[in-house]
Amino acid sequence: MRRSRTRALVAATAATTLVGGLWTATVANASPVPAPESDAIDKYEPGLLRAMERDLGLEAAEAVELMEFQADANIAADRLAKDLADSYAGSWVDGAEAFTVAVTDKSEVAQVEKAGAEAVVVDHSLDALDGWKADLDEVLADTKGVPSFYVDVESNQLVVDVHRGAKAKAAKAIRKAGIPASAVTFEVTNAQPRPLIDVVGGNAYYINGSSRCSVGFAATGGFVTAGHCGGVGASTTSPTGTFTVSSFPGNDYGYVDVASGNALIGAVNNYSGGTVNVSGYSQAGVGTSVCRSGSTTGWHCGSIQALNSTVTYPQGSVYGLIRTNVCAEPGDSGGSLLAGTLAQGMTSGGSGNCSSGGTTYFQPVGEALSAAGVSLITNGGGGGDPEPGDDCSDYESSFSGSASSGSAYAHPSGGYFYSSAGSHAGCLDGPSGADFDLYLQRWSGSSWSTVAQGITSSPDETVTYSGSSGYYRWVVDAYSGSGSYTGGYNAP
Repeated sequence: MRRSRTRALVAATAATTLVGGLWTATVANASPVPAPESDAIDKYEPGLLRAMERDLGLEAAEAVELMEFQADANIAADRLAKDLADSYAGSWVDGAEAFTVAVTDKSEVAQVEKAGAEAVVVDHSLDALDGWKADLDEVLADTKGVPSFYVDVESNQLVVDVHRGAKAKAAKAIRKAGIPASAVTFEVTNAQPRPLIDVVGGNAYYINGSSRCSVGFAATGGFVTAGHCGGVGASTTSPTGTFTVSSFPGNDYGYVDVASGNALIGAVNNYSGGTVNVSGYSQAGVGTSVCRSGSTTGWHCGSIQALNSTVTYPQGSVYGLIRTNVCAEPGDSGGSLLAGTLAQGMTSGGSGNCSSGGTTYFQPVGEALSAAGVSLITNGGGGGDPEPGDDCSDYESSFSGSASSGSAYAHPSGGYFYSSAGSHAGCLDGPSGADFDLYLQRWSGSSWSTVAQGITSSPDETVTYSGSSGYYRWVVDAYSGSGSYTGGYNAP
């Protein structure tokens, strides 16, 4: 039986332990302060909450509790993946009650439980499953009767979707590739994913004056979207631009360089008369609740079923997609997938519709940004990527300190500050060769909650966030390495 993790994730532990994404600092005044009550519901736009009520049956308070819990769990999972290395076998959440991490070495169970998760011991590491999944990409991609396959961390298996009559052919190819039969499960399906494109209506952009897709996320100089919407050189209207990067099949990402005069906003249309702010991007885990925006069907919500999925469309196979049970329809292609306010990916394709439900796949946003060499535009008006070498001297307030590996420190000076509503920006310049991370936390009325973070493997991080008024603090975490650091921040 799964145990409830809701309270365990906010229990106080040692000063350098991750507790549901909340780091307790080792300096004076770093414990939660008796600031006035401030409802976490203020962080989320009403349109997002209404969509979650419609699709997930959650009232606003329940939706906020779910997103807060799952955001903390995903931060903890990222760090455990680094710490557990070869023993890590994936993680998943179940609503706002359970957070589970799988390991192959039972000696790692105590470390997982210390981080506030339930541990399960399994046979195959995530590295092994991903390796076999890469082998499947070699032997099953573009195979008729095999519409998709993916790594399912909950069952610790590779799941291969097959049409009736195609299982024997797929099994033969898998045996030839040397993948253990014990690591593979077959699911018979009638679904046939297809790219979602070519219907009219809604808030969209148009390609070559004929077809229609949906904007994914604003990025430096333009926006990212689905690659199948247009090849390099294709022109767009509303906004006017040109595809300068496009990859499909294989991948399904594109980047449109827009003409001057178009305002790039770090937000997503909620189809309820407003927008949902984008605070950054970070890959959410299996089970996380997500919502999608598209120009045909508007807002719809569901959850992540798998990562690293391969899908075979009539045009060819696409790899590394996010598999969800969120519905979508043609014309939603390229549209935005969010976990709370964090960008996840762009709509690629799927099966079913928003009347009967279906399965939809998304191209991860980070891969698209990297391929185009651009940064995500956040609701603070700038990019959220780390900038190695930034000395953080151009910020209104500064901080500094020295940290040893595994320690965490709150700023300013071990305390906190009050801020009015608006945009925050933070910068960390860590010691060369180290891996230092930067978190922005907000007082919820009972505990500190991480609202934005920079958690790359670099010593330097930048973070932007737009939020309501309240009490905030910056936290520097020395994930690995030691040394002196400096930083700076702007507050509204």
